[in-house]
Amino acid sequence: MSIKVSREESASKFMGLIINKTVFFSAIAVIIFTVGFTLIFEEEAEHYFNMAQTFVSAHGGWIYTLSVNLFIVFCLYMAFGKFGKIRIGGRNAKPEFSMWAWFAMLFSAGIGNGLVLFSIADPVRDYLDPPRLAGEAPARIAQEAINFSFLHHGIHGWAIYSVVGLSLAYFTFNRKMPLTLRSVFYPILGNRIHGWMGDVIDIMAVITTLFGLATTIGFGVGQINAGFSHVFGLPSSLFYQVLIIVGVTLAATLSAFSGIDKGVQMLSKVNVRVASAIFLLVLILGPTTFIFKAYIQNIGSYLVHFIDMSTWTEALQGTDWQKKRTIMYWGWWISWSPFVGIFIARISKGRTIKEFILCVLILPALVTFLWFSAFGGTTMRDILLGDTAMIAAVNDNISTALYVFFDKFPLAMLLKILGVILICSFIITSADSGALVVDSLTSGGKMKTPRYQRVIWAVCIGVIASVLMYGGGLNALQTVVTISGLPFAILLVGMCFSLFRGISEDYQKAERKEKLLERESYRKSILNLVNEERLEKNLETIDPEKEPKKNPKTTDL
Repeated sequence: MSIKVSREESASKFMGLIINKTVFFSAIAVIIFTVGFTLIFEEEAEHYFNMAQTFVSAHGGWIYTLSVNLFIVFCLYMAFGKFGKIRIGGRNAKPEFSMWAWFAMLFSAGIGNGLVLFSIADPVRDYLDPPRLAGEAPARIAQEAINFSFLHHGIHGWAIYSVVGLSLAYFTFNRKMPLTLRSVFYPILGNRIHGWMGDVIDIMAVITTLFGLATTIGFGVGQINAGFSHVFGLPSSLFYQVLIIVGVTLAATLSAFSGIDKGVQMLSKVNVRVASAIFLLVLILGPTTFIFKAYIQNIGSYLVHFIDMSTWTEALQGTDWQKKRTIMYWGWWISWSPFVGIFIARISKGRTIKEFILCVLILPALVTFLWFSAFGGTTMRDILLGDTAMIAAVNDNISTALYVFFDKFPLAMLLKILGVILICSFIITSADSGALVVDSLTSGGKMKTPRYQRVIWAVCIGVIASVLMYGGGLNALQTVVTISGLPFAILLVGMCFSLFRGISEDYQKAERKEKLLERESYRKSILNLVNEERLEKNLETIDPEKEPKKNPKTTDL
């Protein structure tokens, strides 16, 4: 296929907005339908959500499992294969952000609230409800609980982000195409991406992103409300959670209004600094030696059981643990992938493919493992020593588990306040980044749009989170994520093929060009040598000192 790209404009002006009308209004219609259905038919909505989740988990779980493992293989091939030296943006492209700012932004966008909420709750829940080792020694169950936490929050999820982020970055900066998901499929679909096929891809990305963000905000505001209740004695209720969503939406709107270079980058740095402060306090005030020992042991155990856990599908057990836990996480990661992928793509110009993969795939996972070893690992140690406080806290409300954990440390109040600040900052960063990304998708990949367009999507994210929480709480949010993520997982597999095909075409073209340049250089060198030899012969011919002298004894006749 030719790599010549048609540059048809898919965006147009409408009431002062710059939008792709098909994508924009289709997304709005789906949101209105979902929100309206949930509000009007509350009980029926929960029933149909649960029925759809059961069907997807039972018949599509293997697709999730196969897909996320394929993404890891694909990423490693791209990093360590012949394409690893290719630079995003071209050979002479320079990074727009420092390594510190770049990592802070991708980490804040990619991990966010899940790191804080589930680092304690997940190991405890998996210890109480073991996936495979029920009846075994408690220490073995505790270790496997940590292993599955690493599985759900580690390399697999970041492989999903890496696939989407690298694909978007390459086609945006190397092929100069719009920053939207349809661009990635040009090697497969050609100029058909500018028609209904491309619209469908972008609509799927918008819907998946909005529900994924709404789920994260739903979890986050629950933990913020629990923090206010635990620390300051404020009531914990749906009413206050909706008020918190309103506050988060306003803050996210202001941040998105200022753009990536200001609000988003500043909040991302705040996230990393506050998270670092909390971790260091826990490390210093807590069991320091144990945390480092647990970190090493947990990584080793995770790697030893990596293939076994990654490909486990409950085929012989007849249980539904994986369907409720692992499949939900894969759907959640995938639902976040358009948002995080586009965001990472926008900030990754100038990085080589190898640098991109190693930093996005490996580095955040290692940081996550260290955090889980400190919080989840310490909790597992205390439980094995007979302390059941964290079990009671998780059973009561997973959102309060972090604050109960802090009660074990000196400076507990400081840790709790920092925890509330961190969660608020993570949620605001997710919401404002999400508004920027959805705006990009619905505007045909435009980098610059009227600022108030972002306000529309920031408000939509807040409304979806509020209504779904009202209609069924966190269960409804998790259900929607599991359902919406499956078709997008299949789309991501096609994205891997399309990216490989596109890079291969460009690589072959570059090789042909380089060979032609080498041949041209060789031809010029030969011509120069030939010309130099001719010049020397000419000089020898006209040089009087080198002409043969006449014999003086010879007389002219």
